[in-house]
Order: sequence, then structure tokens, then C-alpha cells
Amino acid sequence: MTAPVTRIDAIRYARHERNAAANFTTPVDDHDLPMPLDYFVWAIHRDGHPPVIVDTGFGDAAAAARGRTMIRPVIEGLRDAGIDHLAVEDVILTHLHYDHAGSLGLFPNAKFHVQDAELAFATSRQVCDAPTRAPFDGEPVAELVRKLYADRVVFHDGDEEFAPGIVLRLAHGHTAGLMLVCCETARGTVVLASDAAHLYANITRKLPFPIFVDEADYRRAQERALELAGGSLDHLIPGHDPLVLACFPAKDDIARVDLPPHTAISETQ
Repeated sequence: MTAPVTRIDAIRYARHERNAAANFTTPVDDHDLPMPLDYFVWAIHRDGHPPVIVDTGFGDAAAAARGRTMIRPVIEGLRDAGIDHLAVEDVILTHLHYDHAGSLGLFPNAKFHVQDAELAFATSRQVCDAPTRAPFDGEPVAELVRKLYADRVVFHDGDEEFAPGIVLRLAHGHTAGLMLVCCETARGTVVLASDAAHLYANITRKLPFPIFVDEADYRRAQERALELAGGSLDHLIPGHDPLVLACFPAKDDIARVDLPPHTAISETQ
């Protein structure tokens, strides 16, 4: 039987050079070693349907404001993957931080899927606190509200089936309504973990990334992501790990994560 999801592209568009100390909630022995972050959007392909885009990335202004290096604009990455942004009908927003929901305008014909809890939090009194607000950019959140009033937002409440072969799973902790996207492929379930795990090392060291609304929930979200991936790192795709491009079949900064990795992730840890 043919798997519902035929291809998943992890499309890198930006990078941030940093040391390991910046990527974990507690001190680590290799804190001075380089441990950069890559920034991705993802595209899920099914026969007979436009691709479903997962997250929208950010643009040049956000990159300059936050000291990130743009590798190429998201729209160019989509084109390199053979995707027409105007043909996209559905965008899943795993959460509303600036690097995952910063370019909504690239998809004028799409509906945007978000958890109830995520938009509620991003427009609540909680973001009056400056550190809590820091990973969000106000304009993309406001743009999503405008899209809500234009009937372009679809809300999800917890775990829900999105489409045949694509299931959304709530994994709050990093944010109030972060979603995992579970895809049924020819090699089994592939979990797009987004920022439930920035890096494979967050999973293997059992140490979350140091941005969260609830650390205990964040740890449980990491455990859930790995469980949904069948306990296999090879079936879990973190939100920001350069190993995705290094270990999976890749060309032009686009990794095919529906295919098995050519280097087992466990061998890199």
C-alpha cells in the first residue's frame, strides 16, 4: 500500500553561529564548543494535493534585528524545491515564535493552522512580560489576527488528524500550543518535532532548549516526540539541527527527510 505522504522537504533558509552553552537549560561540559542552529521550513507532499507547508520562517528584517544569517529567502528555497508559494492552500504553524511564523505574507492563498492555546497565549497578558515576549514578533502575530478576520485561520484543539497521513500532536512547554506534525511515509512515521527539540542533543541529553513557558511540560514534550517517532532518532526531525542536512539525502540545502538517513543519527551523538 502506498504511503499517504510521498515526500518531506526540510528547506534551510538561515543560520546562527553560537556555542553549546546557549542551547541547553543547564550547563554542559562542552559549553565552549560551536553548536550552531539552522533554520528550516518544511514541505509535506501527497499525491494529488498541493504541498502542505509547515512554518513560514522569517525575512531579512528579522534576521538583521536578531543577528541571524540569511542563506536565502524562504520563497527562493521553496522554488528550489519546486514549490509555487501561490499554490499553497494550507500552512501549519507549529508555534508563533518569530522564526516559525514570520513570513505569513508569502502564502496569500493559504489557510493557517494553529492551536487554540498558541494564539490565545500570544495575544494575552503573558506577553506583557518582556522575556516571555522576546521570541515573538508583534507584527506576524497581528497579521495572523488579521487573517483570522479574513477567514484564513483554522484552529486546532489538542491532537487532531489534519489530513490522511498527517496528524497534529500537541506538545506544549516550549510554547503554550506547540504542535508536532506526524507524517506517514514509506519508511514509517516521521515526526517533524519543530522546537519540541531544537537539536538531537536536546533529546539525547534530556535537556530542553532554554526558552520555555513550562520546563516540566517541555521535557514531557521531548519525550512525547521521541515516543511518537517509535523511539528512533532517525524518525524524529528537530527544528534547528545542522545534522538534518548532514545525515539525510540533501541537495541545495534541502534534505529529504522522508528517506532514511545515510548516516544514523545515533552514530553522531
